[in-house]
Amino acid sequence: MGEGTNGMGGEPDGQEWSATRSWVEKELGGAERIDRVVRLRGGWTSHMRRLDVSGPGGPRSLVLRSFVKPFYVRHAEGLLTREAAVLRLLGDTDVPAASLVAVDATAEHCDHPSLLMSLLPGTVRLGDRDADDRDADDRDGDDRDVEDREAADRAELLAGQLVNIHRLPVTPPQRPRPYQPWTSPERVTPPATTARPELWQRAIDVIRRDPPAHRGCFLHRDFHPGNVLFTGTGGDLRISGVVDWVETSWGPADLDVAHCSTGLALLHGVPAGLRFADRYTAAGGTLADGRAHLYWRLLDALAFAPDAEKVAVPWRELGRVDLTPDVLTHRLEEYVEALVERYD
Repeated sequence: MGEGTNGMGGEPDGQEWSATRSWVEKELGGAERIDRVVRLRGGWTSHMRRLDVSGPGGPRSLVLRSFVKPFYVRHAEGLLTREAAVLRLLGDTDVPAASLVAVDATAEHCDHPSLLMSLLPGTVRLGDRDADDRDADDRDGDDRDVEDREAADRAELLAGQLVNIHRLPVTPPQRPRPYQPWTSPERVTPPATTARPELWQRAIDVIRRDPPAHRGCFLHRDFHPGNVLFTGTGGDLRISGVVDWVETSWGPADLDVAHCSTGLALLHGVPAGLRFADRYTAAGGTLADGRAHLYWRLLDALAFAPDAEKVAVPWRELGRVDLTPDVLTHRLEEYVEALVERYD
């Protein structure tokens, strides 16, 4: 997540947090203190703050997640309790996740339900440097190839990381809850301006079917470029962290692949979204065939209708101001059409 510029001050982002700050200070080491509070940009469900802490052991930084929107406050106990359990579980694996410091899922001590964790290195990379002038005729072809390779390299790493997450050995008592669909045929809202209502009806009819039989695995459930941190460039590009484990579930690998694919299609265009499943299988993952795979892809993509505004807001906050509602609505419709043509 990128950093904002809010610095010192008792109430970052205009949110009351005196009780939360007192709770954090009690959870810190004996003589540690909070020196600086910085708003982290890019979140939709929660307020994220970086806390710079100093003490006898030297400086360190932590991340504080607080749910402040009424909907997420109502569901915070389940979400934050699940994330805390997942972070404990991942501490014994090679998945680059934060370490849990403390959690107050019911706001017993805090102003809002909160979770405190370690700060991971790296930054979110959503860049598409061709975006501002994609149609310009004077772009150097070699530059365009380099930019495409950078996005492709990130996608390759995303696919490999997702395969590793899905292969985590989890005992039955450790399994997270079964996946929950994020839309249904009755809840899908096609774009008001669409000239292809028959396409949307065809896609909706696909998810009207019973879910295909599948083999369950450990799912991140919200795996997309906005929840992955990178360090380095070129040959040194690496994933340094995977964040936001509140939706972790048990279900088909296709569902995680579908979610990341939709994100890539919206960020970089339909071809990027279509290629991700192939990258995932090339990295050793296994997916359903044909119409079964299409079900999971559309179950995810249709949850973004009509305009993908839920992801657009934090992505624009992170610099992708080119992702206007019109752009995203068009990309989503083109992506749905491409999925139906490829898999149905």
